[in-house]
Amino acid sequence: MDEPNSPPASRSSLLAVEDTEFLLRDEMRAIRFGLEYAKPELELRDWGIRSTIIVFGSARVASPEQAEAAVAAARTDTERTRAEVMRKQAELYQIARAFAGIAARRGGSFAPKNRWRDNVIATGGGPGIMEAANRGAHEVGAPTIGFNITLPHEQAPNPYITPQLYFRFHYFAMRKMHLAMRANALAVFPGGFGTFDELFEVLTLQQTRKAPPAPIVLFHESYWRKVINFDALAEEGVIAAEDLKLFEFAETAEDGWASLTRRGLRAHGATPTE
Repeated sequence: MDEPNSPPASRSSLLAVEDTEFLLRDEMRAIRFGLEYAKPELELRDWGIRSTIIVFGSARVASPEQAEAAVAAARTDTERTRAEVMRKQAELYQIARAFAGIAARRGGSFAPKNRWRDNVIATGGGPGIMEAANRGAHEVGAPTIGFNITLPHEQAPNPYITPQLYFRFHYFAMRKMHLAMRANALAVFPGGFGTFDELFEVLTLQQTRKAPPAPIVLFHESYWRKVINFDALAEEGVIAAEDLKLFEFAETAEDGWASLTRRGLRAHGATPTE
């Protein structure tokens, strides 16, 4: 008697976790959303990372190396003007880099206590200010996190993120949740729409008390005063005058760190050399 033929190979025979076409169906969006929450959460727990200091700012800010290369290559007036803008922006890069180094050394990201690390520097994982902050923490030997986002014009991760702490997201909402949910403090440098989005997300969580208190410092006060009239919001009655105390301004890395600690950030430890 002839043996029955084996069933033809089909996608339906795959395990659900092996079938990427199935997982990418519109109906599976809730599952994908849950996976984007679970993967970074479990990886961070495995590393013992309990809390972070988030650094936001423009991806377009030039590093000192980029600025000097642009100055050297400039041939026209337009190129020289652009190179000088990049050189000025690089000052912000250096402040973010120094701030992250200070925060990483003094905040508690080095030596876990009862297995937990606190105040680990975390960014959106891209270039510019994000690179500067990851670089500053990396240069003092601390772990540092990058929550990157997949975009139509790919945003490449910067090279200073701890490789095991580089996470890539499809959903902005889940990325924002991971940035905010364990943040002990927020340091914000000049930036555009993305920076505003993240800043006002955290300000709203603080204003509505939907998140634990976390001090916020805005670097380069003249920029923020120029682009946002915070006082006018209070004068118009759309926020309370008390809401203006949710943040402070700072110009230097040391001033930024002092603002955060004065306003409640707990420094959990330091490197042996401090």
